[in-house]
Amino acid sequence: MRDAIRTSSAPAAIGPYSQAVKAGGLVFVSGQIPLDPATGQLLQGDIAAQTHRVITNLREILTAAGSSLDNVVRSTVYLADMDDFGAMNEVYGSYFTSPAPARSTIQAGRLPKNARIEIDVIATLT
Repeated sequence: MRDAIRTSSAPAAIGPYSQAVKAGGLVFVSGQIPLDPATGQLLQGDIAAQTHRVITNLREILTAAGSSLDNVVRSTVYLADMDDFGAMNEVYGSYFTSPAPARSTIQAGRLPKNARIEIDVIATLT
């Protein structure tokens, strides 16, 4: 059994996918880019500002699913430019408690809407 999660507190899906899906005691959150949920527009700004927006979007979806950032066990970070790693990592680290989730970070050729960052997560349910 799987249940789709939808919240207006985070950007609506821009394709044929769910913001998140709950299944087997886990919540799988689709990749989030720095979209403002109120306008649907890409947040302009440096990688730190974009990372804050992405994690805020993730937090809102996790909350709607009955989970939280504290329950994230795995994340994948996609960067348009690996030179942004340090600044992204500093912001990312401010949101996650110890032990930090397992994570992969890769440089992607191009992200949706030419975003500088995209993050997806898997979390346990609370």
